[in-house]
Amino acid sequence: MTDFSFQLYSARNFPPMSFVIDLLKKHGYAQVEGFGGLYDNAQELKALLDKAGLTMPTGHFGLDQLKDKDKARKAADTLGITGLFCPAIPRELWEQPEDDWKKLADELAELGAFYKGQGYRFGWHNHHFEFWPTASGALPMNILLDGAPDIDWEMDVAWVVRGEHDPMQWVEKYGDRITAIHVKDLAPNGEAQDEDGWADVGHGIMNWRELLPKLKSTTKATHFVMEHDNPSDLERFASRSIQSVKDL
Repeated sequence: MTDFSFQLYSARNFPPMSFVIDLLKKHGYAQVEGFGGLYDNAQELKALLDKAGLTMPTGHFGLDQLKDKDKARKAADTLGITGLFCPAIPRELWEQPEDDWKKLADELAELGAFYKGQGYRFGWHNHHFEFWPTASGALPMNILLDGAPDIDWEMDVAWVVRGEHDPMQWVEKYGDRITAIHVKDLAPNGEAQDEDGWADVGHGIMNWRELLPKLKSTTKATHFVMEHDNPSDLERFASRSIQSVKDL
């Protein structure tokens, strides 16, 4: 049995947080994943989680947050986060030159050495732009993982597909680096445009019935995190998604 987690970024448009936590508990979630905007109120959030009996084993921390090591560690320790993942870079850098991707890899390697040295897991969370070739044809995802060989990877499977790649081909090469997975779904082409083309898990085109057992057996993932980047109905997404994966 997997204790499925829930990326709280999915609920950013549905305050208050007390409502969100109660809703997730109601529908059977045991864990949540934090993101940068929540950590300024870490103690209040921890109290809400404790009251509901939920935990937060993983969290997204922006690059600037990770550089403020003492503050990041304080937030992580307050919330019980043991796995820190850098989620992205600003939009204007998505197509940056190859040398800048190499510099980012060096920076992630340095941060990873620090955080892992302090007993945390540390890694990168992908979107689609890491699969866009640079001028030389190199893929930023390869540059990051090869240039920072000791960091983990939180694979967002649907973003890999949006990057026009086969996730399982990446699992074949980097499966032992994948310690967490984002479980999300894509609507059929042209549908759910008000939700940026995303779907509730099990209600889109991703074959999670086949993917989930494969990912469990071929990666080191210990956290499976539900996410929808822009749901129009939080309870619909949260309830239908966890039911879908439980039915698998």
